[in-house]
Amino acid sequence: MSVFEHIEFDQHEHVAFCHDKETGLKAIIAIHNTHLGASLGGCRMWPYSSDDEALNDVLRLSKGMTYKAAMAGLNQGGGKAVILGDPRKVKTVALMRAMGRFVDSLSGQYISAEDSGMSVADLKIMAEHSNHIAGIEAKYHVFGEQADGNPAPSTAYGVFVGLRTSVEFALGRDLQGVKVAIQGLGHVGMRLAEHLHKAGAILYVTDIYPETVEKAVSQFAAKAVSLNEIYDLDVDVFAPCAMGAILNPANITQIKAKVVAGAANNQLATEACGQLLREKGILYAPDYVINAGGIIDIYHQKIPSSHDAMKAHIERISTTLVEVYQRANELEQATNVVANQIAEERFTKKA
Repeated sequence: MSVFEHIEFDQHEHVAFCHDKETGLKAIIAIHNTHLGASLGGCRMWPYSSDDEALNDVLRLSKGMTYKAAMAGLNQGGGKAVILGDPRKVKTVALMRAMGRFVDSLSGQYISAEDSGMSVADLKIMAEHSNHIAGIEAKYHVFGEQADGNPAPSTAYGVFVGLRTSVEFALGRDLQGVKVAIQGLGHVGMRLAEHLHKAGAILYVTDIYPETVEKAVSQFAAKAVSLNEIYDLDVDVFAPCAMGAILNPANITQIKAKVVAGAANNQLATEACGQLLREKGILYAPDYVINAGGIIDIYHQKIPSSHDAMKAHIERISTTLVEVYQRANELEQATNVVANQIAEERFTKKA
């Protein structure tokens, strides 16, 4: 099947494939839209079950980055990179160097940053072979701590702010005693759990790695549940913080939560799932709006800014979500549809 005929192809400007025989690197870079500026997005390493699954992910993720940047008020476009492979098993220095060369081959059309399965240390190795790597020389930290380039603290804080706002909008209450089911305890999910615990929320957690679940149980008084059980829980909020396309017609019928707000990208299996959530009375926080903290962080590292300015920008996620929710109510449309409309108005507007 041609890339142009792929169901997730959305007039992408550039899709590049790389196979480096010497290192075993198999990777894809997708550039969705550069109307507002050069494309920027994380590099993800994941044990995809097939090449098509990886292509599907990178096309969806790169499009999401265009919309995310527009909704966050950033002058940049959307792109993404994926590396096929288990980061805990096959990641090597040579592989990262090959990935750096791949990024560099696009001559700045795509700027790479950190994502699932990758670290700042990995990016620094990539940067040995490309000047188009972001997030390796951070000056600002969302809480004024020593900055190391990892945008996860900013992403997690933005999701926390957005989740809190969503609970206030849908349930009219603060987070004290609110039950939250977190799916995925990676760099962002674990930090989100910490924020929620400190705010008085009651946590239920699951992850493919048992040791991360054990950490959340011991540090945040969370209750461990199975991967499948997470959808069925009698909770107030479902927070997807793992992989995308996890909300589908089948499991939406299982969800008892009144709010879906999490860090994962592309949470809806299809755009129509947003309407299914609306019909069930579930308030959905569009993923690329609520999880924009990381890209805001990276943007501020490139301009004259400050810790306070970056934090204030991240906190504007709350204002943007309320704008989406109010407009969705007025138009009687799903929140993802309304968010798309607002984003498209921004990144297609003539200069």
